[in-house]
Formats: sequence, C-alpha cells, structure tokens
Amino acid sequence: MTKKDIVRTIAEQIDLPQLRTRKLVQSTFDALIDVLVREGRIELRNFGVFQIKKREAREARNPRTGEKVTVEAKSVVTFKPGKEMEMRVRQFDRPNPPETSLKKPLKATEENKIEPETLHKGEG
Repeated sequence: MTKKDIVRTIAEQIDLPQLRTRKLVQSTFDALIDVLVREGRIELRNFGVFQIKKREAREARNPRTGEKVTVEAKSVVTFKPGKEMEMRVRQFDRPNPPETSLKKPLKATEENKIEPETLHKGEG
C-alpha cells in the first residue's frame, strides 16, 4: 500500500475530497517526523512505538568481496507494534486471514469524529 492508496481509502471512508485528504495525511506524517526527531519517541496507543536508537560503529563484511569494512555509528528508527496490531497481524498466520479494516467504513466515535470546520484550517 502506498501513500496514494492510504489517501484514497481515507477519502472514501470519511467522504472528503482526495486533495484535502492528501494534505491531512501529509500533515500527519510531517508532524510524526518532527516529533520523532525532536523527542526521540512517539507512542501511539494500539498502534505502536517509534523510537530513535543509536547504532554503534561496527565491523562488517562486503558480501561480494568478503572484504572487512567499518560501518559508522548512526541513528535509526525502530518500531515496536502495539498489542492490538500484534494481535491482528497474528490473524494472518491462520489459513483464512480476515479482511483488513481498511476496506470497511470507519465507525463514527467521539475519538475519530472530525468537525468540518477543522478540515479547512491552514488551507489558504
């Protein structure tokens, strides 16, 4: 699934134009990246935890030549899935995995309620 697929799916689920939905999705991704870089960790309940971890410098081998190479220290993003994601992913180990929820409409709840006036903010 690509970002374009995500935008199309969300636009259909909440009945918004794709252009507006694309801005909303991109703004969400940008905010997640900004917070991760600034704070080093993002915890999204029932989804998972993104965290920046330091990898130490190490010796490795070039797989083609067998030559030893030094891999420099670097920061990497790790992801640990939340309990709900783990549970739903495990369902795919069964012979007949269930359909994903992306194909079903969102159930309106107070948590995912979007007021129309909030969709227009910041759209010059």
